[in-house]
Amino acid sequence: MQQLNFPSYNFRFKNSENKVSIFDDIRKKFIQLTPEEWVRQNTIQFLLQEKNYPKSYLNIEKLIKINDITKRYDIVVFQPDGTIFLLIECKAPEVKISQETFDQIARYNLTLKAQHLMVTNGLNHYFCQMDFENEKYVFLKELPDFSNNQIHK
Repeated sequence: MQQLNFPSYNFRFKNSENKVSIFDDIRKKFIQLTPEEWVRQNTIQFLLQEKNYPKSYLNIEKLIKINDITKRYDIVVFQPDGTIFLLIECKAPEVKISQETFDQIARYNLTLKAQHLMVTNGLNHYFCQMDFENEKYVFLKELPDFSNNQIHK
């Protein structure tokens, strides 16, 4: 798979019927390896290994309803009280991050109400903090580490 703009991580792969799968530490099963899944798995390892987010707070690819339409988010990081700290949208590396990508995650966040957003195609990463009062997001240089952010409060 393509080298991404993440540190190098060790992954478990499996090949069956000419399809390669990658082991997902959160879902605890092998998932077919697509370009978007490669980005998702690297993002998960980034959260766990670089940002020290506990595995038990991560939730991967769950269905949500937005205006009676069923959608699927990529990654959510919960807080201990059950509210959502971070919503992440992963795209394949060849997909350019555009206003449309931000519009998509913003629509999801109308329902989920995450405090932070991350959009990535594995090559470019964008981090935002929500300003609900003024209905906008503030771009951040990087994602807060688990140890020193408001996730504990």
